[in-house]
Amino acid sequence: MNLYIGMTKPQTFVFYGRSGSGKGTQVDLLIKYLSEKDPKRKSLHVETGRLLREFVAKDKSYTGIKVKDVIDHGGLLPEFVPIHIWAEFMFKNITGDEHIVCDGVARRAPEAPVLDSAFNFYNRESPHIVLINVSPEWAMERLLSRGRNDDTKESIKKRSDWFDENVRPAIDFFEKNPYYKFHNINGEQTVEEVHAEIMKAIKI
Repeated sequence: MNLYIGMTKPQTFVFYGRSGSGKGTQVDLLIKYLSEKDPKRKSLHVETGRLLREFVAKDKSYTGIKVKDVIDHGGLLPEFVPIHIWAEFMFKNITGDEHIVCDGVARRAPEAPVLDSAFNFYNRESPHIVLINVSPEWAMERLLSRGRNDDTKESIKKRSDWFDENVRPAIDFFEKNPYYKFHNINGEQTVEEVHAEIMKAIKI
């Protein structure tokens, strides 16, 4: 079977998953797969968290200082900030012939149609929405097992509740939109099993 056939055109992926779902690991595995099976085409990794950290580290403007202050105090940034961060990254890096893998992008309902407008603007055909689906209880157990100081039951529950209240509506936007290929992946498996299920679902 020639796996390259499915990638005659650049692919687009948006990953979702609550904290503890192993989403970041699956993003890395997909990017590795794409680079191995489609070496002539680069993969653009749009990761809002990393882009925000880079922004506050370099930008000492009034805006940069305010954004850093909100992040340092665990606050919630207004939607226009993450949208600006990932949109500017797209402006500077999209050439039209790369795979795009989004992580932490459009995590609130108002952001979802903005990302949708970007994909339409760049003529991205049938983007894949990949939800690494795990229960709050499973994620709690996994995060506590890591033994990190910031992973207390209270902080984990807060992040999990935020996902249900804010991220779920954004996911629903894409799931109900026929323009997208939505994949509900069972994240309560081994890393290898989750990756295999994703590859079977996206069919590339």
